[in-house]
Amino acid sequence: MHLIRTAVLRTLAVAATCLGLAATAEAQITVFAAASLKNALDEIAPAYEAETGEKLAVSLAGSSALARQIGLGAPADVFISANTDWMDRLAEDGAIRPETRVELLSNRLVLVAHRPAEAVVIGPALDLAGLLDGGHLAMALVDAVPAGIYGKAALTSLGLWDGVAPMVAQTDNVRAALALVASGEAPLGIVYASDAVADPGITVLGTFPADSHPEILYPAALTTRADPEAAGFLDFLQGPVARAAFERQGFTVLTE
Repeated sequence: MHLIRTAVLRTLAVAATCLGLAATAEAQITVFAAASLKNALDEIAPAYEAETGEKLAVSLAGSSALARQIGLGAPADVFISANTDWMDRLAEDGAIRPETRVELLSNRLVLVAHRPAEAVVIGPALDLAGLLDGGHLAMALVDAVPAGIYGKAALTSLGLWDGVAPMVAQTDNVRAALALVASGEAPLGIVYASDAVADPGITVLGTFPADSHPEILYPAALTTRADPEAAGFLDFLQGPVARAAFERQGFTVLTE
C-alpha cells in the first residue's frame, strides 16, 4: 500500500510539474514578426519583460510564412507584418482583431554590396547587370515575401527587372538575402534600409526611389486568439522605448 501511495504521489507531482510548465508556456506572449524586425525586437523584448514581468516568445520569418501559420491556427498573440497585404488577408479570414490594427512603421529599399564601392544613382539608366558582373542579386522571394515583392516592383518600374531576373537568388526572408551579401556569396542584394543598419559589414550603394514601389508599411495587430496580456505589448510597441529602438535600427515610426 505504501508503494502504491508513493507511486500515486509521484505521479501527481509529475502532473503538477507538467501543469506548471504548461501554465508558464501559456503565460508567454507569442509575437510573430517580419524577419527585418530582428534587431529592433532584440532591444524591445527584454525592455518590455523588465518593465512588465511578462515573458515574450518572438518568432521571426518572412511575413508570408508567418501569416500562413497564423491562418492555420498557430498560437500567435501579436503579428507584425512587413506589408499590408498579408495583414489584409488575415483580416479577411477573421484571424486578427481589426480594431487593434495599427500602421506601426515604414522603411526604405536599398541596394547593398559585399565590398566597399562607390554610390550609384538608382534609376532606369543603372547598369545593374554590369555591376553584378556575372554574380547573383540576392532578394527575398519576389512573389511572396514583402521585401522581394517591393524589390521586384521597383526593378520593374525602373525597367531593370528583365535584365537581371535570371541573376536573382531568392531567399526565404530578407535577412537571408542580407546574409548572402554579407558572406560574399552574392555581390549585391536588395534589402531594407533597416537591414543595412543591422550589418555594418555591407555597403549601401543607393536607395530606391520611393515612387518606384508601393509604400513599405509594417502593420501590427492582435490575433483573434490573443491573450489579454498581449494588448499591453502592442501598446508598448507604440511607446517611447520601442520608438527609440526602431529609429536606431533605421525604421520610421508612424505612431505618435
